Amino acid sequence: MKRFLSVAILIVTFVVAHAQVPNGYYNSAVGKSGEELRTALFNIIKQHTCVEYNYLWTAFRTTDVMASGKVWDIYSDNPEGGAAYYYVFGSNQCGSYSQEGNCYNREHSVPQSWFNDALPMKTDLFHLYPTDGWVNNKRDNWPYGEVSSPTWTSTNGSKLGPCSYPGCSGTAFEPIDAYKGDLARSYFYMTVCYKDKNLGQASGSMFSGSQLVAWAQNMLVSWHEDDPVSEKEINRNDVIYNTIQHNRNPFIDCPELVDYLFGSRQNTPWYPTCVEWNPDDIENYHLSDYQNCKVYPNPADQYFSIESNYLNINKIEIFDITGRLLSSEENLNTKQFTFSTKNLSSGCFFVKITTSKTTQTVKLIKQ
Repeated sequence: MKRFLSVAILIVTFVVAHAQVPNGYYNSAVGKSGEELRTALFNIIKQHTCVEYNYLWTAFRTTDVMASGKVWDIYSDNPEGGAAYYYVFGSNQCGSYSQEGNCYNREHSVPQSWFNDALPMKTDLFHLYPTDGWVNNKRDNWPYGEVSSPTWTSTNGSKLGPCSYPGCSGTAFEPIDAYKGDLARSYFYMTVCYKDKNLGQASGSMFSGSQLVAWAQNMLVSWHEDDPVSEKEINRNDVIYNTIQHNRNPFIDCPELVDYLFGSRQNTPWYPTCVEWNPDDIENYHLSDYQNCKVYPNPADQYFSIESNYLNINKIEIFDITGRLLSSEENLNTKQFTFSTKNLSSGCFFVKITTSKTTQTVKLIKQ
């Protein structure tokens, strides 16, 4: 969520802790890619506490509370200035409504009809938000989209009208830019946490089975990139994990996962920088994925370098094509080492790289 902060809000922001991801929480997903990565994340987050529908009113008091103590309503909030109205928990709870600003209710960002009102999706807080009842009703079960010629606009600028995003047709609802990333990460969570469910059971759904349809995925990736993870989402993620559902949204903890599952790195094993993981705990990872040392330049002239992304290099050996050992360096304990090739004639050689856990042999051409 993009937010233009006043001095008062900045003071609050600086004293709030960052995401408190338990050590090892994502260990079983490290080193995996593509659908295998999605399945590993699914197995981590799928077993969570399913709360009662009426409990959502109570949950919102800790998951969606502003610094002022008012309801954090993404369909009425105006980060660039004051909202037209604010709600008080409990006393402004819907009930009936006849216009915007009457009361707040429980918005399923992924409409219930898309999964036939089934649990645990129906009460999963990672896609549920308190929102103005009238705006929620206007949104109805329409997909999210981008709307250039709205037929209706809320007080904070959320729009309803013909969808103008490429590949999207019919009516769509466009939230304001400040919350597009939040909602995109809610949808990425749903496609992982409920990969064994059908989220596309109604016309207009942005899902086919548990997968996002192509135009929706492209749009949500763009929303995610344009609206990075906010302190609001981090705090919400921690509250849901610590006190309510006891699972996390991986795309809030590790935003780069969007690229690994839906973007340009879908065939690249994921080694996170966003959370702690232990390379020595090798049984949790793919051994072959650690054999990922770069040798460059190759072909080499006066030298070549070896760089390891994960494990320290302990030993480097150079062999000719007959298998004869020509040179070696031991007890290196480094992730990067440069090797002189001045004493090598032109031709083909093999470089054997040994770490504490693996060995890797790379073909080297000497010019």
